[in-house]
Amino acid sequence: MAEIRLGTSAFTAEGWEGSFYPRGMKPAEYLSYYATQFDTVEVDSTFYRTPALSTVQGWYKKTPPGFVFAVKVPQVITHEKVLVDCEEDLRYFLKTMDALGEKLGPVLFQFGYFNKSKFKSGAEFVARLKMFLKQVPKGFQYAVEIRNKNWLDARPANPTGMQESQFAETLRERGVALALIDQSWMPRPWEMKEKFDLITVDFAYVRWLGDRKGIEEQTKTWDKTIVDRRGDLKNWVELFREFVGRNLKIFAYANNHYAGHGPDTVKLFWKLWGAGR
Repeated sequence: MAEIRLGTSAFTAEGWEGSFYPRGMKPAEYLSYYATQFDTVEVDSTFYRTPALSTVQGWYKKTPPGFVFAVKVPQVITHEKVLVDCEEDLRYFLKTMDALGEKLGPVLFQFGYFNKSKFKSGAEFVARLKMFLKQVPKGFQYAVEIRNKNWLDARPANPTGMQESQFAETLRERGVALALIDQSWMPRPWEMKEKFDLITVDFAYVRWLGDRKGIEEQTKTWDKTIVDRRGDLKNWVELFREFVGRNLKIFAYANNHYAGHGPDTVKLFWKLWGAGR
């Protein structure tokens, strides 16, 4: 059944007190308040390390039934070991995340940009990814994000007439989502020269990331919108309508670097969504 869940990347940031959280609110109360405004969050802190089990249990207790946590796989897996000899790291992480029970949503593997000293080609990365995905524990919703735009190139048309990306095809075979990102050097879906089906599983995972370097030259306090993203979000609205028409679940998360204030980005999306109905 089609469903849209929108939230932010992380639920704390410099500048949110007074602009999103009531001034004077204790940090220990932030997540409970956040869950009154949004029904999902992408946890950014797990990228740096697997949190203590007690911390994850606290997240569960502070949120209502139906709330969903998306979590980022630790960088030791995606950036340091890059999918080699990290099975135990992943098992430990997933076992800890299991404390979220039915509130655990997508598990994101966020890869950085790889130069040719790491992988000579996208095909080399895909080969390693394919072997890794064959071994990951079942029963989780996985998504994969890459930041090498050439690795999304489509192949010639297959027998059905549809072009395909080798990377996307690998994800489709393993039942893993292709993370769709709005980020400074990656093409957005409507900017791709060669079209292929971006949906590789029964849900869509979207991240509004923006230009981190560019916006941090203007501010590092995330209390208000400073980049007009109305035009971009209108394009995402149209794409989401297509996804809903395909009966997909959609998880989307706004980073402060996208426009200046993640919560405002989510509110603007819903405003544009409602205006077009």
